[in-house]
Amino acid sequence: MQYKNTLIYSLVLVWIFLFSSNQINAQVKKEVQYDSSYFKIYPNKLTTRFYFSQKYTSFSVHQQSAANQLQYRPNTTLNMGVGATWHNFSLNLAYGFGFLNRTTERGKTKYLDLQGHFYPHKWVVDWYGQLYKGFYISPGNIPYTPANAYYVRPDIHVSLFGIAPYYILNASRFSYNAGMIQNEWQKKSAGSLLLGGELYYSVIKGDSAFVPSAIQQHYAQKGINEIRYAGFGPGIGYAYTLVAAKHLFVLGSLAAAVQLNALTETGKLVSQQTVSVKPTYSFRMAAGYNSDSWNCSMNWVGNKTPMFGINGTNRYDMQTGNYRFIIAKKINAGPHLQKQLIKLNRILP
Repeated sequence: MQYKNTLIYSLVLVWIFLFSSNQINAQVKKEVQYDSSYFKIYPNKLTTRFYFSQKYTSFSVHQQSAANQLQYRPNTTLNMGVGATWHNFSLNLAYGFGFLNRTTERGKTKYLDLQGHFYPHKWVVDWYGQLYKGFYISPGNIPYTPANAYYVRPDIHVSLFGIAPYYILNASRFSYNAGMIQNEWQKKSAGSLLLGGELYYSVIKGDSAFVPSAIQQHYAQKGINEIRYAGFGPGIGYAYTLVAAKHLFVLGSLAAAVQLNALTETGKLVSQQTVSVKPTYSFRMAAGYNSDSWNCSMNWVGNKTPMFGINGTNRYDMQTGNYRFIIAKKINAGPHLQKQLIKLNRILP
């Protein structure tokens, strides 16, 4: 029941965001001019794509006196799909086919991953709504245990919700769309300062402690089987696209937010709360070939949130993101198709 209610809230929030971002984009596009010598837009073309993608979410428990960490990972699929973008509205459909994903002895994972990355003009917005249950630790990553054994935890589940909007100061010369959703073409190198903020809430819990009993004496987090985290704060970043010979590009961006964090750690014999100010990081990278017609590229969007517990020594990390390989084609939308797409634009806002 809890998962059902959370799903409903997630879908409502996604719809609200799509509603507002399309309204903002429609209003801003009428007023903002861009430098066509730096990038090119295609208002009458439909961008179609074939792609592979894989989303991930991991949770780590850090050892206090050493660099060792217990990294819990879910079983996620490599997906193959198709999609299309018209102006700033994208629709992608993908599925994790069996021939792309081999079975291993890592247990099973049930998950719903609604993370989205939106690029309305002058903005870049990451949205997270994720529910995962069933994690594992890879062989050799747990000290004092067999080197070839997976440590499987079907009882651990992670809920993560968040939003991270950033304003692009140099949107007249720098295009995220060109590198990330392939519907524009960055012809000259350019970059931009990013200003914004981030807000996250997550719950991680298991039926027993996160640290296996055989090695609990080596971790300050022994006995902890649930953490609740909330954090928000302002952020700043920078993005840059390097272009060679007009068609080859490398895009990179990094943003850091200084957040006020509240963390609650709970175990059978302990419950402790900590408030601190710590940074979070989000990044994206893309590289490939772009032109008036074709785009062949790879991109990676990721986020890392360090969480610190009692006395700043109990550290946990939450990492989430998405890898993609894309082949995209910009095609001319004829008068009839344009008419239908314009109707779609009117319906979406």
